[in-house]
Amino acid sequence: MATIPSPLAPSPELECFADAPLVAQDVARGVTRLFFRQDLFAMCEVPLPNGRRADMMAICGKGMLTIVEIKVSRADLMGDHKWPDYLDFCDRFFWAVPAGFSLDPFEGENFKPDCCGLIVADKYDAAIVREAPVRKLSGARRKAETLRFARRAARRLTGEVDSDLLAFD
Repeated sequence: MATIPSPLAPSPELECFADAPLVAQDVARGVTRLFFRQDLFAMCEVPLPNGRRADMMAICGKGMLTIVEIKVSRADLMGDHKWPDYLDFCDRFFWAVPAGFSLDPFEGENFKPDCCGLIVADKYDAAIVREAPVRKLSGARRKAETLRFARRAARRLTGEVDSDLLAFD
């Protein structure tokens, strides 16, 4: 698969995957740009109440939550058996992979194409290859997850203003 051309100019690298391979950081950056154009705003590395950590979580203007699981190697994808644990915390779930990644495994029953979308990305942009079906959260779960998302975003912004505050955690 060819690299996806981008109408957007390069911007500074995301820090959310600073310890991960550059390609995961590139995928996160491309997905962030795609979501931005769709009026979704994402954060990387979002802890969930069940102890899992979503690679990315985004929220739209209607309050729908989207989780994105980034895979950069076939071995990582095939060894991931925890991803169904994310489904209870989002309205939509996407896999995101770098351009050139074989998409064949995502058609297999292990990766539930009937409930998971698929995004291909590079560091400049991304494209939805398969839209994720909407599975609406209950009202109580949506309220709890939206509040957690907002508080995490505010906390991260607070840390940018005064990183010493976060040292007391």
